[in-house]
Amino acid sequence: MSNIKITPESPLSKSKDLLSENIHRLQQLFPEVFSEGKIDFEALQAVLGEHIEDQQERYNFTWAGKNQAMREAQKMSRGTLRPAPEDSVNWDTTQNLYIEGDNLEVLKLLQKSYHNKVKMIYIDPPYNTGKDFVYKDNYKDNLQNYKEITGQVDEEGTKLSTNSDSAGRYHSNWLNMMYPRLKLARNLLKEDGVIFISIDDNEVTNLKRICDEIFGEDNFVANIIWEKRFTRSNNSKTFATLTEHIVCYRKSSVLAEIKEPRNEKADSTYTNPDNDPRGVWTSVSYVNPATKEQRPNLSYSLENPLTGREISHPTNAWKYKKETYLLHVKENRLYWGKDGNNTYPRLKKFLSEMDGGMVPVNFWNRFDAGTTDEASKILDNLMDVKIFDFPKPIQLVKKALNIANCNEDIIIDFFSGSATTAHATMQLNAEDGGKRKFIMVQLPEPTPEKSEARKAGYNNICEIGKERIRRAGNKIKEENPIGTASLDTGFKVLKLDSSNINTWDPNFEDIEGSIKKAISNIKRDRTEIDLAYEVLLKYGLDLTLPIQEVDLMGHKLFDVGMGALLLCMEENVDSTLVNALVKYAEENSLLEDEEAEKPKRNCRVVFRDTGFVTDDVKANALKEFERIGVTEVRSI
Repeated sequence: MSNIKITPESPLSKSKDLLSENIHRLQQLFPEVFSEGKIDFEALQAVLGEHIEDQQERYNFTWAGKNQAMREAQKMSRGTLRPAPEDSVNWDTTQNLYIEGDNLEVLKLLQKSYHNKVKMIYIDPPYNTGKDFVYKDNYKDNLQNYKEITGQVDEEGTKLSTNSDSAGRYHSNWLNMMYPRLKLARNLLKEDGVIFISIDDNEVTNLKRICDEIFGEDNFVANIIWEKRFTRSNNSKTFATLTEHIVCYRKSSVLAEIKEPRNEKADSTYTNPDNDPRGVWTSVSYVNPATKEQRPNLSYSLENPLTGREISHPTNAWKYKKETYLLHVKENRLYWGKDGNNTYPRLKKFLSEMDGGMVPVNFWNRFDAGTTDEASKILDNLMDVKIFDFPKPIQLVKKALNIANCNEDIIIDFFSGSATTAHATMQLNAEDGGKRKFIMVQLPEPTPEKSEARKAGYNNICEIGKERIRRAGNKIKEENPIGTASLDTGFKVLKLDSSNINTWDPNFEDIEGSIKKAISNIKRDRTEIDLAYEVLLKYGLDLTLPIQEVDLMGHKLFDVGMGALLLCMEENVDSTLVNALVKYAEENSLLEDEEAEKPKRNCRVVFRDTGFVTDDVKANALKEFERIGVTEVRSI
């Protein structure tokens, strides 16, 4: 039992401490390399032996700022996500999230709640074009940098960094932006999860190299070529670009096989020319690419049952052992042609047996994955105005979703843009009955002042994305009135901000005022629901858990996840209210093991630190909650 006041250094005031967690894992694996709490690198080198590379001669990929970018991925965030029900759709029931904020800070904040829980990530990051580059990280204070970028604190307006191709760190700036975000993204993926990253020719090589480092070369899946357009542009001075890359990596070897669902085009190749009762089939060659010398155990004579001729291949072996061949004969799986005069047999493959899907290919043509022109037209029609340049097609993201086999999983896009990924997720759920959930993350980057988007009333990209999801959800339900009653087309909006908890930051010219301000450690402009979501984040709970506001004797109690977390941010908490809270916890939270000698209740309770009328009431509250099996009571 403990009562912990949250301070700036308390675990509940920061995001997941990835660095400490990694050091703890290393200490569990190699305790002998730690001396007085520090890592002895000479001892570590001795333990790893030949697996340590020669520092003088080794394959290495580095750039200006890499070490700083690596450290940034390990820093904790002191921010929070504040709920915005007024911008949301179906706030109380939806399982989808739309998060406004710098994705670097947001990814840090999501580490506790969504670690190892995401099946697929699709991102379309800003391409390195030498133009304005809004994702310029300030490694000293990214929250302050975020507020400046979005015009929240800078009277001069939004500051963009121009990453021109003549700059000395042209590629380095882009890599420094991508590296920590991909590092944090990997932590969120399930062990069988995958990430798809759209990119152009300019940075595909560097992207693959940092992904090899972050995900591991063995986890590279494919460099997919997407036919994004099919008409050449004579504006180019060299080659017209008709394709883009989509780099795909898996989290680990747990994902050993990847298939995509069969489609009508693939099934159309199946016929039944011999009226086989097993249904339509296609055929594959029986001849092995290996020679007889290479596979002597697969070299034998066959008999054509229709002509009686004995058949042998002059140079190559067969694909199967003789025992398997005899079984194929018995099961009538060999096809010798319409008149039985084929030189060699082919093996029948029945459609009814093809239940594992198809092996995907690394070329996605425009018919299967759409084009940028089509995507623009669809978005323009949906929004009634040309509002976003070069959106990705819905078909493209749907194809990735199908390959990832994520029927009821979480999908993240942390460069959400026009929210194509959210649209595609809802559309595919409507088509196949899936229960996929999305998390969109987007910087509220202001739209250009003279743009069509600004003229239409969209002041930033987030406003475009949220409105697209609203309209797309309505359209999907209108077009599919039957079977979409339970379709989740809602989303909770959360916005990045500084912590709700005040830190001691005195104004030495007004010490008395600073002391008065510090009497309440909760910021004055923050609400109980703001605090509830910060507690969810720092405890690592799902941000879509239902939150019920309960009236207890005229006081507010927030019940999160049906008794999993009880949050009381009231002032003047006395013994009567404590007793009511204890009774509510006893009736509405579950015991983990009712038959245990001292059963532990599956419930956490959080109070405002200054909320108790006396210290005696606080002490009594701890004892009463301990009596009913609540072992974690904290105050903020």
